[in-house]
Amino acid sequence: MKLYKIKKSKIDKRGLSASKDIKKGSKIIEYKGRVIPKSESDKNPKFDNSKAIYLFNINKRYDLDGDYAFNTARLINHSCDPNCEVMGQGLKIWVFAMKDIKKDEELTYDYGFSFDEDFRNFPCKCGSKKCVGFIVREGSRWRISRSYKGE
Repeated sequence: MKLYKIKKSKIDKRGLSASKDIKKGSKIIEYKGRVIPKSESDKNPKFDNSKAIYLFNINKRYDLDGDYAFNTARLINHSCDPNCEVMGQGLKIWVFAMKDIKKDEELTYDYGFSFDEDFRNFPCKCGSKKCVGFIVREGSRWRISRSYKGE
């Protein structure tokens, strides 16, 4: 039995939810796609941030393009208080439970977007108490909190 199911999301239109209780450390789903050289992801207009991008950095030479219908893991939404994390193993990306997850709880992870001049183009809708309103990796969120105080 799969540990996940596609379900309506509170964060976005669709997401993945736990089909049963999941223990911390469990491998939940592979983030599938096509391994491409970084030179392709740097040049291809498909990855220009004007639309949803399902691109993972694998290493210094390769990225994983997950923009395919067969990649069910692409439906996992961002949260500033995630219950999953992604880890690479060779040229594969896996989603693991970083805490115990209850049945029907939405699966989320931190997308890890960097803090740069475009951060405002990526609003966060996770609704968690830790949310700063934008999809920015955990280690950079303090910068956004500080910028709100100055506005």
